[in-house]
Amino acid sequence: MSRLRLHFYSVTGTVVVFILSLWANEQLFAHSEFVRGVNWIYLPAGIRLLSTLLLGADGALGLLIASWLVDFFYLFPHDIVRSLAGGIIAAAAPYGVYRLACERWGLRASLANLTAKRLLMLTLAYSIASPLLHHIWFASRGDTQNIAERLVAMVIGDLTGTLIVIYTLKGVLSLLPRRRIAHPAGPGSL
Repeated sequence: MSRLRLHFYSVTGTVVVFILSLWANEQLFAHSEFVRGVNWIYLPAGIRLLSTLLLGADGALGLLIASWLVDFFYLFPHDIVRSLAGGIIAAAAPYGVYRLACERWGLRASLANLTAKRLLMLTLAYSIASPLLHHIWFASRGDTQNIAERLVAMVIGDLTGTLIVIYTLKGVLSLLPRRRIAHPAGPGSL
């Protein structure tokens, strides 16, 4: 497969999976919306982190496109600036956490050195970074009504959503048959 085609599929797949996760979140957790765009449980947050961990810049680009589609045409169709900035922040926060992990831990594209502890730390870092960046932007625009409560709700929503996605994926992967690793023959074996 050509590199360009792989990038296209990675970006497009991210857009589709993110929008599907948003739809699932609204079906399963419609009652958990604190205010428009802020939920106590937010599954798309988990997709944001996984997309950047698994696909790097392609995942971030897919998130940007998906976030703009959702913001411009669904969440905030009458607020172009909020939609534009919201999409950028939604893609930049998980990608920034991913890049930080690459720098700090030498995180490899294969994720071979991503331990459970590091994944949990990345989940927590992302669950704080994204809401914090959003709320700094809100405050810079003068939108400070109930800002502390919205920030807490968004952190909790991103954290719970990310943990649900990660542990659901872990559970599904544990059901798949394990690949057997052939061990090289030791001394004296045929």
